[in-house]
Parts: sequence; C-alpha cells; structure tokens
Amino acid sequence: MSPSAHVVPIVDSTSVFMPDIFKGKVLFCTGGGSGICRGMTEAMMRHGANAAIVGRKLDRLTQAAKELSEATGQECIPTQADVRYPAQLKDAVAKTIAKFGRIDYVICGAAGNFLVPISGMSENAFKTVMEIDTIGSFNTIKATLEHVRASKGAYIHVSATLHYNGTPFQAHVSAAKAGVDALSAVLAVEEGPNGVRSNVIAPGPIAGTEGMDRLSPKSEAPALNGYPAGRMGVVGDIGNATIFLFSGAAAYITGQVLPVDGGTMHLQSTFLPYPQAVMDPRSVKHMIQPKM
Repeated sequence: MSPSAHVVPIVDSTSVFMPDIFKGKVLFCTGGGSGICRGMTEAMMRHGANAAIVGRKLDRLTQAAKELSEATGQECIPTQADVRYPAQLKDAVAKTIAKFGRIDYVICGAAGNFLVPISGMSENAFKTVMEIDTIGSFNTIKATLEHVRASKGAYIHVSATLHYNGTPFQAHVSAAKAGVDALSAVLAVEEGPNGVRSNVIAPGPIAGTEGMDRLSPKSEAPALNGYPAGRMGVVGDIGNATIFLFSGAAAYITGQVLPVDGGTMHLQSTFLPYPQAVMDPRSVKHMIQPKM
C-alpha cells in the first residue's frame, strides 16, 4: 500500500490570533461583497475591525454587509462604487470616514477574469481587465492614501500566481496582476517613510469561490494531485494571511508578495490540454466556463 500524503489542517484564525487584535480599526475593501475578499473582510471583523465593502451591485453589498455584521458582531457598511471611476471611489471613502472616522487598512481586491486566448480576445476585453485590476487598484490607493497615512496603516493587494509562468488563456489577467505587484512595491517604497506598508497576497486555487468554479476546467472529478500541502486552499487560508500581514507581527514586512497556494506555484502547469488548447481553442470549448 502506498503511503498517504500529509494534509495540512485548516486552521481557525481565532485559535492563533487574539480576538480583539484589530479593535477600533477600520478596513476598506474593494470586491468585498463576495468570494475571497469577503472572506478576508470577515477574518478582519472576527478580530475586532469594522469594515466598508465596495462593489458595483448595491443589493449584493447590502446583503453581504448585513451577514458579515451578524456573523462577527462588528459593523460593516456597503459602499457602492466601480473602481474604474475615481469619483465613485472617493464617494465611498467619504461615506466610510463619515461613518467610522478613519481608515486603517485597505484591501485592493476588485477583479475580473475569463478564459480566452490572445487570438480570440478583443482589445476592449483586455482593456477592461486592466482597468478593473490594475487601474482600479491605483484609483483605490489614490482615494484612500490620505487616511491610511494618518492612521499609519497598510495595504494588501489581491494578485495571483498566473504571471509567474506563461499561463495560456490568461494574458489579460497575467498582465494586470503583474502591474498590481509592481504598484504595491513602489507604494511600499514611496510611502514607507510616511508609516504606510504595502504587500500582496497571491492566492492559488481556492475551493468554493466563484472564480474557481467558473475558471477551472470542467471535469468529472477534480484533480487532487499537485498540492504539496495535500489539499486545495480555502478562503480561510487567505483570511489568516490577511490577519498576519495587517497585524503588528508583520510591522517589518512591506513591499513583498506572499503566495498563499500550498506550494502549487512550484508545480504549476497549464490547466487545459497543451498544445491542443492553443492550437485549436474550439476543441476545448466544452471545458471552459462562461465569462465572469
């Protein structure tokens, strides 16, 4: 009988971090209405922070804010904005300041993605992802920086590991996230003297998220090999990394990119048949989920 690989346990943040570590602090999170960024927001709130979540759909934001508040005992408010439009972000920031009086932490997490080869991608599709991910992160920094300086706070940018290799069908996101990584590094250097830190979390495959469900190839059974940690990631893994990077324990960590992927970046390969997928994209159409 072959030996079984060790499976890294899923750790509840409350077993590691103090429950009030962020008491009196305020988080501003773009993309916080769903998925990974909602999980990051909940993690911060479970440890004492209040929050403002930002997104385009007010009904989704309002419901998410209600659920986050009820689940954590902290206060979360919905602030509707499209990160592509600076005026809308400035309005969301103003509402946050009016409610809480400060912003200590910012998560730049708004993103868009879909599977398409360069040959089949429109110029507008590429531009849209760049506008949401890269320019949206820049706009969020510009709208919040004054307040994060005042609180000597920190930024976390949500990136990916796709651009560490040439990932087919992901040119738009690879370019956008490479830009996010670079933006964070410059922010760390320029704003360090003002007491502001900036880091990147690069999630690997995270189970149960809308992005994973829509972007992963369709198959009868998910591949469970290729995970040095013995399992696919969960949102809580990203939440734990968020708490650490925003905590005082990470005070000397800035300008860094932290992949949270269970080591999969070292085994990363194309997730569609290669070279079949790039030679004949239509032949793998049945494996590709609809656009996000």
